[in-house]
Formats: sequence, C-alpha cells, structure tokens
Amino acid sequence: MDYPIEYYEFFVSFNEGDYYTCHDLLEEMWLIDRDNLFLKGLLQMSVAIYHYEYGNVKGARPMMATAHRYLQAYRPKFWGLDLEKVYPFIEQCLALFPQDIDSVPFEQVGELPKLPQLFLYLEGV
Repeated sequence: MDYPIEYYEFFVSFNEGDYYTCHDLLEEMWLIDRDNLFLKGLLQMSVAIYHYEYGNVKGARPMMATAHRYLQAYRPKFWGLDLEKVYPFIEQCLALFPQDIDSVPFEQVGELPKLPQLFLYLEGV
C-alpha cells in the first residue's frame, strides 16, 4: 500500500524523538481526512509525549488517554503499524504520569518519571 509521504516521515521523526514534527506531519494528513481517528490517535500520542517532556503533565494525561481510546478500533494492526506494540507503551505512560502534579518547570523535567522508549516500525511494506 502507498501511504502519504508524511506518514513515512512521521516514523522517522517519532523514532528520532522529534514529537513536535510528528504533530505537524500527522495534523497535515488529518486535516485532509478528519474522520481518520487512527491519525488523530497517533497525533494525540505524539502531543502527549511532547507536553510531558516539557513538564506539562496536566496536558499530557488527557491526550494520552484520548490516543488510547481513538486507536482501539484499529487494533491489532492498521496502516502497517502493529498497535499491539503501541498499546503497552500508551498504558505504561498513563500509569507513569504523576496524578498529583499538573506541571513542573522545564529545569525540573528530569525529576519526572522517565517514559519507556518506543520505536515505531512500518511492517509488511
């Protein structure tokens, strides 16, 4: 299957930890296909990680929970992405996000629980 070039670029950006670029790439595709909750779920997951890495825990929690909800219908695999490898990551993040902290200054981000690492791979291409 041929995917939009932005989708391929999303994998590269995500694996490099450039979640801001992930947001831009996914949003570009999602704006063309607003009913695509798969793209919206990946977008929410990327934005959640971005918020968390900058100390905005309050912003990260609902975004990751929404990603969890949106991607559910696309399990186990969609557009070459094995969501059974993504779901444990999302659930670990949701468990790690502190519930009693809304935000920390950027200088203190390193004191937050460290998120697990996730590398995304396009399978069956």
